[in-house]
Amino acid sequence: MKKYAIYIGMLVIGLTLGWLLFGGSSNKSVTDNPNENTAINQKWTCSMHPQIMQQEPGDCPICGMDLIPAETSATGLAADQFKLSANAMALANIQTSVIGNSKIDGNAIKLSGKIAENEEANSVQTAHFSGRIERLYINSVGEKVNRGQLLARIYSPELFAAQQELLTAASLKESQPVLYEAVRGKLKLWKLSEKQINSIETSGKPISNFPIYANVSGIVSMKMVEEGNHVMEGAPLLKITNLNTVWANFDVYENQISMFKKGQEISITTNAYPNKIIKAKVSFIDPVLNTRTRTVTLRAVLKNKEGMFKPGMFVEGTVKGNTSNKEQLLSIPATAVLWTGKRSVVYLKANPNEPIFEMREITLGNKVGKNHEVINGLNTGDEVVTNGTFTIDAAAQLQGKKSMMNQKGGKTTTGHEGHTGMENTSSEKEVNHTKMNTRIKVSSTFQNQLKTVFDDYINLKNALVKDNSELTKDNAKSMVLNLSKVDMKLLKNNEAHKHWMTIEQELKSSANSIANTSDIKMQRNHFIHLSSHLTNAVQLFGVNLEVFSEFCPMANDNKGAYWLSLEKEIENPYYGQAMLTCGEVKQVIE
Repeated sequence: MKKYAIYIGMLVIGLTLGWLLFGGSSNKSVTDNPNENTAINQKWTCSMHPQIMQQEPGDCPICGMDLIPAETSATGLAADQFKLSANAMALANIQTSVIGNSKIDGNAIKLSGKIAENEEANSVQTAHFSGRIERLYINSVGEKVNRGQLLARIYSPELFAAQQELLTAASLKESQPVLYEAVRGKLKLWKLSEKQINSIETSGKPISNFPIYANVSGIVSMKMVEEGNHVMEGAPLLKITNLNTVWANFDVYENQISMFKKGQEISITTNAYPNKIIKAKVSFIDPVLNTRTRTVTLRAVLKNKEGMFKPGMFVEGTVKGNTSNKEQLLSIPATAVLWTGKRSVVYLKANPNEPIFEMREITLGNKVGKNHEVINGLNTGDEVVTNGTFTIDAAAQLQGKKSMMNQKGGKTTTGHEGHTGMENTSSEKEVNHTKMNTRIKVSSTFQNQLKTVFDDYINLKNALVKDNSELTKDNAKSMVLNLSKVDMKLLKNNEAHKHWMTIEQELKSSANSIANTSDIKMQRNHFIHLSSHLTNAVQLFGVNLEVFSEFCPMANDNKGAYWLSLEKEIENPYYGQAMLTCGEVKQVIE
């Protein structure tokens, strides 16, 4: 019995140990099954192209980068919010800044403005008698004239007959003094001087082609006639502008009007002379608000005998000692702002602890140094993207969220995969032909002039694709030349005029920078800004062409960069032959 008891005890112990070992292992294997299923269902994506989803690791079919494990979709996000992976954040070098109120030194505010002619010093040279212009001595606008300078010669039948009357009356002045004085008075009404009248009388011969002399000194700012034209009495011949003094006109926003008054001192600087500060007084504040821009004009009169200021030149003014209680300024770096037509947008980091973003439309005020004043749309403590903004915008478009070009959100502006020579396992998406809501109606003549500039841009882009820096320089020079031929007078709309002035300045600056270097890397850096501002121009005004907006996520130090093309096929100007087909179509501008 004792022996059997030992056997039974050993059997119980063995069964217990077996259950503990094999039963626990079985349970564990059941517990691990979900993880195994998760591993089997794991998908892989590209950090720069999140639309790419594949069942196994490998290379991105667009840019060739290694695929990374796709994160599970975020929960609890608002409709317009989207999330980026930590890897994508690092690769795109996304940087953010927390906005705070910045103290304004000395309670001062900076204004942006432009030099204009002093309209009070303008003069119009008119014809004091009717006739035909036989000779015009002024060849072009911009010529300098002095008071008393010969401007033109006019044949006037009426004046010729009046001179003959003078000669007849002069022979009878002893017997008919009243008639003689009446004839001289008639000539004086036609602005003939005593010296001219006496000269005619002394010579005894009438002047057939009568000279016209300048009434004032200045610069010819407008030429209204040509040789051979017939003019009526009082008709304008030339507009002469005296540039010894000029106006500096600044825009003041509606909420800033109370901060300014006549007589305040304003310090003015220009891009042409950045180290020179000119002191002036506020001489005029427009009593009428521009309802389109919600601004009033503040003016200062500047002395300009040395010709330092040119009409059209951009200036910056700083006004101190204002009486406003507003001592702080909410501002953001200029790099945070994406501007398209009327809209200014930034990307807000919605969660300080996670890479969750959303687009926010804002209203900008004056530009202060490298920052923009924010009038509406942001609050102190908000965190905005200040570096890699274009990459964030591209991610928003790909995820169907609100973006710079897609105001309502939804997957309507997804890109078209670039041709890399590798088969793309994901389905190819169609490009949306988006009609811009911000298109401004302009004349076909202006559009044709803009198209000439655009043609230069396409040639420049093609030169970069071929890695040809010298051809790139030549096309940049041609672009600068054709930009100067675009006639702003064709823009009758004030909004269009204001937008084009800003865009033209940026285009010229970027094109000149490209034309002044043979370093193709530097040329490509400037091409980023050139493309951005020309895109604005094409979207706002149109060039009567179907234009593709294309994007390379690896350009600009992995921050991403756009360019314009007439072809859907990708030819990357930022890498040329080294990585020719890296990129994708983001939008078609009709």
